[in-house]
Amino acid sequence: MDKPARNASAAPPAAGPTHVVVGYMSRGGWAVPVYGDAPPPAPTTPAPSVASQPAAGDAPGQPSHFERLGGVPAIEQLVERFYALMDSLPEAAGIRALHGPDLAPVKAVLVRFLTEWTGGPQAYSAERGHPRLRRKHLAFAIGPAERDAWMRCMAGALDSLVTDPELKDQLTRAFLKTADFIRNDKGSSHDHHPH
Repeated sequence: MDKPARNASAAPPAAGPTHVVVGYMSRGGWAVPVYGDAPPPAPTTPAPSVASQPAAGDAPGQPSHFERLGGVPAIEQLVERFYALMDSLPEAAGIRALHGPDLAPVKAVLVRFLTEWTGGPQAYSAERGHPRLRRKHLAFAIGPAERDAWMRCMAGALDSLVTDPELKDQLTRAFLKTADFIRNDKGSSHDHHPH
C-alpha cells in the first residue's frame, strides 16, 4: 500500500503560543502553578526600592537611604550582623536551616539587593533581573514565625549599626512590609500575587 503523497508546498503548522508558568495560586496550602502564554520580553526594570516611595515630606534631591546608611561598606556590615544574629539566636534556627552551610554566596546577593533596594547602584537587577521575591521564596515554607525570626535578625542588625532613629524606623517598616509580603502560608493575604 502506498503512503499518501504529502503536499510539499504545505507549510508546517504554525507554532502555538508558548505556555509558561505566569504565577502561582494557593490551593489546599500548596503553591500551584498557573500557566499562560509567555509574555513578550519586558524591558529591564530596576528592582523595587525602599527609596522608590519617599516618606512624607521628603524633598527631591534628599540623600537616598543608601547614602544615609553609608553606602556599600555599611550595607556589608548590616548583612554580616544580620547573618551573625541568624547564626546565634535560638529563635532564628529555623530560618538558618533554610540556608546552606556556606553563607558567602547568599551574603553577596543580599548586599547587592540591599544596595539597590536602598537607592544605590543597580548591580542586582543588571545581574539577576527583577527580584521576584515571592516567587524565589516559594520553595520554602514562610509563615509568621519565619517572618518574625527574619525581622528579629534584621531589627537587631539595624539597632547595632543605624544611629539615625528616623532612618532606622523607615528601614524597619520597609523590611517588615517586604518580609510579610514573602509569606506563603495559608494565612497570607498575598496568595494572588505571582511574585
